[in-house]
Amino acid sequence: MDAEHVQKLARIAAPLPPIVVHWPTLSVVDGVHRVHAARLRGDDRIDVRYFEGSAEDAFVEAVRLNTSRGLPLTQADRTAAVSRILGTHPQWSDRLIASAAGVTAGTVAGVRKRSTDQGEQLNTRRGRDGRLRPVDPAAGRRRAGLLLAERPDATLRQIAADAGIALATARDVRERMRRGEDPVPNRFRDPEGATGISGLAQPTATEGASGAAEADMALLVAQLRKDPSLRLTEAGRALLQILSVPLLLQGDRTQHFVEAVPGHRTASVVRAARGCAERWLAFAEQLERRT
Repeated sequence: MDAEHVQKLARIAAPLPPIVVHWPTLSVVDGVHRVHAARLRGDDRIDVRYFEGSAEDAFVEAVRLNTSRGLPLTQADRTAAVSRILGTHPQWSDRLIASAAGVTAGTVAGVRKRSTDQGEQLNTRRGRDGRLRPVDPAAGRRRAGLLLAERPDATLRQIAADAGIALATARDVRERMRRGEDPVPNRFRDPEGATGISGLAQPTATEGASGAAEADMALLVAQLRKDPSLRLTEAGRALLQILSVPLLLQGDRTQHFVEAVPGHRTASVVRAARGCAERWLAFAEQLERRT
């Protein structure tokens, strides 16, 4: 409480602006000084505007109102408010939180990086206009590229829903892939690292130089499928089908197939898998020799 500010408010002859009260708890969200000033003047009533949101939303409203009027909050107060809002509203964008706390989006981003309240990584955040947007636009485009390669007959609406992107974004990814372009435009790529055809970081030496990244592989197969010289021949179509099979062994699905193998068949499946790998390697080497 600032006693001097209460005295100033008490000397105002006109009615004080309404205070804001959280309806479920009847706690004062904004206007504590006005309440004390009204008591000091001997008033038995005060105008009230009720807030009917959650306690967490009431705190955000209190911060928003205190940054726009009344006694100014210190920078430490604002930073503490940002940290608390991030704990209760991690799905909000940096700009949305900044507009409530009266700080810059960069300040929010810095507090978010240092925050320990976020147990899970969110893929989307809600902006000031209420719309959900991906935290990493490139990631959604990469997912859409993989899905389009695996399910060429799926509708764009299905691809957009499964990849967590907008329908227009899914359409743009499809058009870029049809033109043989990277589904991730340059403006969405990480400027700090080199990227390959899919916008993913190129495999390092420790990851092995014999194979491409999973996303790269899916995109390469998708591009081969568009080549008429392969699609319009029987052998070419068969080859495209065979090339598509390894795409099933990606991510969590690999573990799904591993668990499907009964214990007494493990050795047999291992030998068969290694045999397939050896035949593919021989096929690749034969192609290289022809080239």
